[in-house]
Amino acid sequence: MKIVAIDDLHADGGWRVFSFLKITTDAGIVGWSEYNESYGSRGVTAAIRALAPQLIGADPHPVEALSARLQQATRQAAGGINQQAIAAIEHALLDVKAKALGVPVYELFGGPLRTRLDVYFSHCGTYRFRRAADIGVPPIASLDDVRALGREVAQRGFRALKTNIFRFDGPVPYVYGSGPSAGYPDANVDRALLRAVEEELAAFAAGAGPDVGIMLDLNFNFKTDGYLQVARAVEPFGLRWLELDLFDPAAVAQIRRGSRVPIASGESIYGRVDFKPYFEAQALDVAVVDVVWNGYLEALRIAVLADSFGVNVAPHNFYGPLADLITANFCATIPNFRLMEIDGDTVPWKNDLVDRPAQLAGGALVLAERPGWGADVNEDAVRAHPVRR
Repeated sequence: MKIVAIDDLHADGGWRVFSFLKITTDAGIVGWSEYNESYGSRGVTAAIRALAPQLIGADPHPVEALSARLQQATRQAAGGINQQAIAAIEHALLDVKAKALGVPVYELFGGPLRTRLDVYFSHCGTYRFRRAADIGVPPIASLDDVRALGREVAQRGFRALKTNIFRFDGPVPYVYGSGPSAGYPDANVDRALLRAVEEELAAFAAGAGPDVGIMLDLNFNFKTDGYLQVARAVEPFGLRWLELDLFDPAAVAQIRRGSRVPIASGESIYGRVDFKPYFEAQALDVAVVDVVWNGYLEALRIAVLADSFGVNVAPHNFYGPLADLITANFCATIPNFRLMEIDGDTVPWKNDLVDRPAQLAGGALVLAERPGWGADVNEDAVRAHPVRR
C-alpha cells in the first residue's frame, strides 16, 4: 500500500473553522484526521502542505517511523505549528493503518480500558455571549441566565461543567479575557473581578445542583499573584479543579501549594520534555494534554509519564466531530483518565461533518467499535458549509 495524496478540507464552524486532513492510498483506504487553526495556531495548513510531499509514495503502515521522519525534518523548529502539522498527518496515518487491519485505533495500543468516558460541558456559557445566534440559543445576559444554564446542563445529563469568567458589572456583559477591560497586559486582579467570579460560581452551583461538578478556566489571563487570589477566592465552592496557563512550573506549584483548590494545566504544552518539570515540581493535580496538538503517540507518552507521578489526565478537546473521536480513543487507552472535555455548545451542523459522530449518553461518551477513529468525514457536508472567513 502506498500514499498517493494528502489533502486538507475546511468547513465553517461559526466562530472558528473545522479543518480535516485526508490521506488517500492506492488500496482505496482513506485516512482522516482533524486539526485546528483557531487557537493561536494559524499556519498549520501551510506547514502540512510543506511536509506532506515527502510522504507521497510511502507505505503508511510504519506510523512511528514516518512521524520520526517528520520530526527529524523539523527538529530545528520543534514544537509549535510544526508539531501540530505532524500530529495531523500522524492521526490520518493511524486511521489508515487501523482500517487496513479492520480494528479501531485504540486496539493498536492494547485495547480499551473503558468503553464509557465521562465527559464535561466545556466553555459552558462562554460562546453564548457573542455567538448565541450561531448556536441557536438565547444569549447570556445576566446571572439569572447563568443559573438557567446550570439547570440545562444537569437536564442534559452532564455531571460536570467548565466555564470562564463572566462580567455583568459593566455596560455590556462579556467574557473576561476576550472583551473590554480584560486587564491586558498588566493582568491584575481587583475586588470587583473576584466578586464577579464568586457570583458566577454561586449562580452555576444554584442552577446545576450538588451533583454537577464545576471547573473554572482562567487561561492566560493573570500572573502568579492573580491566580493565587482567584484560587483562594473559589475555595468555598469545592471546584473539581481550577485551570490556568503559565509556562513556569515553579509558579504553578506555588499556586497549588498556596490554595486548597486542585490545579489543572498543560493544554498549551508540547511533549514529555516540557511536561516533565511540572510533574517534578508537583505543580499539577490534573494534566491537560492536547492530543490534537501533540499527536496520539506523544500524548500517550505524556500520560504514562504523568501516571508515574500519580497525576491523572483530562485531555484538551474543544474541536470538531472527528477530534472528539480521536480524543476518545486516547482516553480509552490510558490508565490515568480523569474526564474528557467536549463543547456542549456548537453549531448545529457539527455532527453532520462526519458519518458517525460521537454518541453521548448519561454524561458519558460511548466508545465506538468501528475501524479507525470510528467515522469518516462527510465531504458533501464540508462542501455545504464553506468557510466564511
